[in-house]
Amino acid sequence: MGIILKKRLKRPGIYHHFIPVVSILLSLGIGAILFLVSGVNPVIAYIEIFKGSFGSLYNFSEVLVRATPLIFCGLAVGIAGKMQLWNIGAEGQLVMGGITGTGVGLFIAPHFPAFLGIFLMLIAGFIGGGLWGLLPGILRARWRVSEIITTLMLNYVAIIWMEHLYFGPWRDPEGRGFPGTAVLAESLQLPRFWGTRIHAGLFIALAFALVIMWIFSFTRWGYKLRVIGENAKAAGYAGIPINRNIILVMFLSGALAGLSGIIETAGIHYRLQQGLAVGSGYVGIIIAWLSGLNPLATIAVSILLGALMTGGDQIQIVMHVPSSIGLVLEAIILFCVIGGKVFSNYTLSFRRGNP
Repeated sequence: MGIILKKRLKRPGIYHHFIPVVSILLSLGIGAILFLVSGVNPVIAYIEIFKGSFGSLYNFSEVLVRATPLIFCGLAVGIAGKMQLWNIGAEGQLVMGGITGTGVGLFIAPHFPAFLGIFLMLIAGFIGGGLWGLLPGILRARWRVSEIITTLMLNYVAIIWMEHLYFGPWRDPEGRGFPGTAVLAESLQLPRFWGTRIHAGLFIALAFALVIMWIFSFTRWGYKLRVIGENAKAAGYAGIPINRNIILVMFLSGALAGLSGIIETAGIHYRLQQGLAVGSGYVGIIIAWLSGLNPLATIAVSILLGALMTGGDQIQIVMHVPSSIGLVLEAIILFCVIGGKVFSNYTLSFRRGNP
């Protein structure tokens, strides 16, 4: 018996809303089975995840702190995805942004007024991540080298370079053996609000999401990028410069991820250290898929996954379940939503005999 997938010529409007809801409910059901296998009551587990994320204003503030780098990385992957470019390197680009921004913060920015120093750090992180995305963009545009492979490989290069710096020449001599750079000057640390760890980076991320939404919805350049993504051959016939836009978009994609790196450094850690590369770039791939490459949906999905991470810490404390269960739930949600999109766009039929 063979399985045949046929693309739907017309998709009913209800599919647009119904299938994603069913997909998420299915993922929660699979997650419940996972909890049962682990010897945990799934109802109590989900309640604890909710309480750990939204049970108090402080808990919710921690969700927003977790969501901030995810928004940047989701936007980074999403803007490339609009052109059918698959940036798997947001993690490395985040690290490069942290490296270049911290370098400016340690050696250059202290000689400038505080506001200008912070601005220089952010610009350095933006450019550092952008250059790390530019190289795969050039290779893809000029020689058709897969950006999936090059961006993935560059992740490891960036992480190893970061480790070399904070274990070696940038290591804080007064760090008592702790692997990390010196702490950034207090004047160069991003301001926090309302007595929480919410910092200015959250509002920068929201602003970028709105700007990207405006670009793709209301500008000619955004329209050209969407045309390239939908049909590159037709875009070429229409005179749209494909290679130039590939290079530019890969730079911007890397730059957004790089910005998240220096914002995490200046807003949370205050130094370059272990813990900067914690998988936010890879989670950004999940966010881009779940949001359908929509910048505003990226914000909502980032908060959802930030809640799962924060709630995962809660059930680790209360129910003695590994906090990584939150990451497992993220993966389950991703597979269910992708599967739902398959059934939304295709009809499934069976045929006897060999296909």
